[in-house]
Amino acid sequence: MNDRIFLSPHYLGGEEKKFVNEAFETNWIAPLGPNVAAFEEEMAVYSGAPYTLALSSGSSAIHLALKYLGVKAGDVVFCSSFTFSGSCNPAAYENAELVFIDSEPETWNMSPKALKKAFEWAEKENKIPKAVIVVDLYGSSANWDEILPICKQYNVPVVEDSAEALGAEWNGKKCGLFGDLGIYSFNGNKIITTSGGGMVLCNSQAEREKMLFWATQSREKALHYEHKEVGYNYRLSNLCAGVGRGQLRIIDKKIQKRKEIYENYRELVKQINATMAPYSEKCSPNFWMSVIVLEDGVDPEKIVVHMNENHNVETRPAWKPMHLQPVFQSCMYFSHNDDGSMLCEEMYKHGLCLPSGEALTYEDQVRIVNAIKEIVG
Repeated sequence: MNDRIFLSPHYLGGEEKKFVNEAFETNWIAPLGPNVAAFEEEMAVYSGAPYTLALSSGSSAIHLALKYLGVKAGDVVFCSSFTFSGSCNPAAYENAELVFIDSEPETWNMSPKALKKAFEWAEKENKIPKAVIVVDLYGSSANWDEILPICKQYNVPVVEDSAEALGAEWNGKKCGLFGDLGIYSFNGNKIITTSGGGMVLCNSQAEREKMLFWATQSREKALHYEHKEVGYNYRLSNLCAGVGRGQLRIIDKKIQKRKEIYENYRELVKQINATMAPYSEKCSPNFWMSVIVLEDGVDPEKIVVHMNENHNVETRPAWKPMHLQPVFQSCMYFSHNDDGSMLCEEMYKHGLCLPSGEALTYEDQVRIVNAIKEIVG
């Protein structure tokens, strides 16, 4: 069987080892160190964020953002339905009441139309949300021109989950900067990795200091260990930050390569009557994940099994919407469609994620599409 092709493997540029070796040579192994501070500074310069805080995961970043915005048990939080569970689980940590918002066809991200419906319901029921978590999905920006005015109308802050969209832009502005607080993820399969990690983007030193306090076990300034609040072990390690510093130096090359992969797929998948997931003309994606839309009657899960068992290729269905997940089955949700049906369910039904890593060759892509062709005919 051919060598395994993974969905989105990490790709190293060479300088990662240099920064990690420096950590060993200077004995800055744990818990923090110069790489963490430098990674935060370098990411602030790259993204344009006034302040950054490096953390252990994207989910921990969302959790601290929600805590900073005052989300508590019983509070309502709106969230995109078409996303990974890491987007909404942090709201559940605080026992908030989650309400899920459908996608729009133009971007596959949160539908402004559905968001309006949700706010109208919330106003009527006296359940105005404490926060709205908006996802920049698969490396493509949400429709910020329409989403932000709706949230501002109701004076509700936004957490921008750009876990998948580091380096992407909307109207020339980096994703992660549109919300009141922004989120990046550096998980092993993201556009850049620290092996595991995340970051919250802040607009003030006060925001950063409070979340840093929580992220370091809420230890008070005392000689002994004094704690007046519950805290968390959420900081990124110095070793992992070293990997991130090396990765950040090649992010533009990574995005360019993934764009080439996306464009190759755009032509190749015409053979199987598939199209690429859309993005707005106002968006410059990072092309983190190439997702195709299969024609009616083609089951993505059958393709996933076929590719794995017969071709040693990892593919994946598009995200199963959160409102369909058993753990969230009691939650309210609001649709984009006038008939009440959820557009994101159709995306899940027809969407297939294809291998998108930078090491992928054109020959690999031909092999992948030819293998899919065996199923779709």
